[in-house]
Amino acid sequence: MGFAGYDLTGRSAFVTGAASGIGRASAVLLASAGATVHCADRDENGLSKTRNLVTEAGGSCHVHPLDVTDRDAVRAAVTAAGGLDILAAVAGIMHTSSVLETSDDDLDRVLAVNFKGVLYACQEVARGMIARGAPGSLITMASGAVDAASPGLLCYSVAKAAVVQLTRTLATELGPHSIRVNAVAPGWIRTPMTARHDAERQHRAETTMARMSPLGRVGEPEDVAHTVLHLASDASSFMTGQILRPNGGATMPW
Repeated sequence: MGFAGYDLTGRSAFVTGAASGIGRASAVLLASAGATVHCADRDENGLSKTRNLVTEAGGSCHVHPLDVTDRDAVRAAVTAAGGLDILAAVAGIMHTSSVLETSDDDLDRVLAVNFKGVLYACQEVARGMIARGAPGSLITMASGAVDAASPGLLCYSVAKAAVVQLTRTLATELGPHSIRVNAVAPGWIRTPMTARHDAERQHRAETTMARMSPLGRVGEPEDVAHTVLHLASDASSFMTGQILRPNGGATMPW
């Protein structure tokens, strides 16, 4: 990587949501930096593609088909992965509805994936680190939606705000064990999750989002993955409880 602080040789990382988007880009980049990567997702075909990309980049990858809302399944996968040094809890979903139209099912589903799934992964990986007496880095995935009210994104925004508080609380509790916990809060990133519309509507949405950034573009998964790598590495060894925002400088709600 050109800087020894980013060398992850000999370390092991667990990445949820690794079948596509930010999760896939993070898995590939962590592996390129030398980490053995354990990739988890419900999408087995996507996991297979991620494994191929990691292998092509000369990295080592193990796949774990996994529903992050199943605590027992998360525990089993983390146990199977063995001693872990890094967690990137990226798995998430997006749901759009007005506040008045939001149902219990909507809220429960989004909270289950976007908050509970992160909580379960952090709990299981941290327990393993503490049992081994090993330092480590837990990286959660928040969102730019926590910084401003976003019409139609109540469930998503609430779940991501909960991730921010989880991150800060874990950083306080796990610091004495030399376990760092930080969150990434991306702006608009071009991923399968944000590409929910037909091509014309998607183009309009991305054009609007690009105007909000001084850089004049929307983000790519790799833009976020580099932030994940920074938090996973020794380059961020004195950072914990922080919320990093790879958002192109955008300040308006999306």
